Amino acid sequence: MKKLEKMLLLLSLLAVIAVVARSDAAALRLHATHADAGRGLSTRELLHRMAARSKARAARLLSGRAASARVDPGSYTDGVPDTEYLVHMAIGTPPQPVQLILDTGSDLTWTQCAPCVSCFRQSLPRFNPSRSMTFSVLPCDLRICRDLTWSSCGEQSWGNGICVYAYAYADHSITTGHLDSDTFSFASADHAIGGASVPDLTFGCGLFNNGIFVSNETGIAGFSRGALSMPAQLKVDNFSYCFTAITGSEPSPVFLGVPPNLYSDAAGGGHGVVQSTALIRYHSSQLKAYYISLKGVTVGTTRLPIPESVFALKEDGTGGTIVDSGTGMTMLPEAVYNLVCDAFVAQTKLTVHNSTSSVSQLCFSVPPGAKPDVPALVLHFEGATMDLPRENYMFE
Repeated sequence: MKKLEKMLLLLSLLAVIAVVARSDAAALRLHATHADAGRGLSTRELLHRMAARSKARAARLLSGRAASARVDPGSYTDGVPDTEYLVHMAIGTPPQPVQLILDTGSDLTWTQCAPCVSCFRQSLPRFNPSRSMTFSVLPCDLRICRDLTWSSCGEQSWGNGICVYAYAYADHSITTGHLDSDTFSFASADHAIGGASVPDLTFGCGLFNNGIFVSNETGIAGFSRGALSMPAQLKVDNFSYCFTAITGSEPSPVFLGVPPNLYSDAAGGGHGVVQSTALIRYHSSQLKAYYISLKGVTVGTTRLPIPESVFALKEDGTGGTIVDSGTGMTMLPEAVYNLVCDAFVAQTKLTVHNSTSSVSQLCFSVPPGAKPDVPALVLHFEGATMDLPRENYMFE
C-alpha cells in the first residue's frame, strides 16, 4: 500500500468544474453550504479542519479501513465534520427539506427516512414518505433496481416485491433501504427552496445507515457518472459548481445544465478565458468518478521532472487523477509532493519554519506586515493550464 499522499496548502478553496452527463434540459440551481459554515471559526481553524478532513479521507481510501460501527455522529478528530459541502433541496409534495453531501464519487441519492430502524442524528426531521402525495415505492423488477451492486425483492415488513438496496462507499459506510421515486424541489435565485421542481426522480429511503456521518447531513446526493446519479436522471448535458471561499458567508452555486450567460460572461473579460480539459474514458463500468488528465506541475520557473505515467489511469483501474467534491485540498503522491516542496524552498527567499501544528508540512518565517513574493503554482492538464491564485496555495 502506498504511503498516505501528502497535501498542498490550499488548491481548492475556489474550483469550477463542468462534467458531461447526457442530453439537454434547462439549468436547475442548487446551493451548497460548507460543512463548517456558521460555527464561528477563525480562518486558521477553518483551514486546520479542512486539512484534517482531507488527510483522514485519503487515509481511509488508501487503507480500505472500515468505518466505525457506530451510527451516532462522532468524529475522527476534534469534532471535525467528515465532508466539505452540503446541497440543499426538498423531496415530496408538500416539500420536505433535506441537506445532502455533494458527492461526485457515487451515483445513488438517498436520505434518511421515517420510520428509521438504525440511523444517525440529524438536525432536520427525517423524510416521511407517508406525508408526500407524490411518493412511490419502486418494484424490484425494474432495471434500475437490478443494476444496483446489491438489491433484492423485499419481504415481510419491507413489503413484497419492492426494491431493497444496500449501497456501500469507499470508506465502508453503508446505507440500506428501499428505492423510491418522488418530486424534488430545487433552489430559486435567492437560494430559498421553492424554485423548479422535477417529478419522479429515483432516490433511496435509508432505514439502516451505518458509518461516518458527522456533517449534519441527512444523506448523500450522487453526482457521479452512474445511471442513478442526479445529473443522469435529469438528463442534463453537464453540471457545474463554483465553491466560494470557506471564510465567506455566500453559498456556493451548483447548476445542473449550463446557465445561458456562463461563457458570454467569461468572454466579456469578467472571469478570464474559458479553458477545458476532456474527461478520460475508460473500459470499466465500475469506475464512476470523473478522471482528468493531469500532465504536470510547474513551480515558479521550473516545470517539475514528473513522468506523465505517475498521474495516469492504469488498465487495471488503479492510479489516475480524479475530481472529488468530498476532498477540500488537492492530494499528490508523496514523491510529487516532495518535488513541489523542494522547488518552493529553492525559489522562496525566506527561512523554512516547519511546525507540527501547521496546516501544511511546509512553512516559512515572514517578517511582520510583509507580503513577500512566492513562486507561481501551475497545474498542467490536457488542453488546459490552471494558474492558481496565490490565496489557493499560500496561507499567510
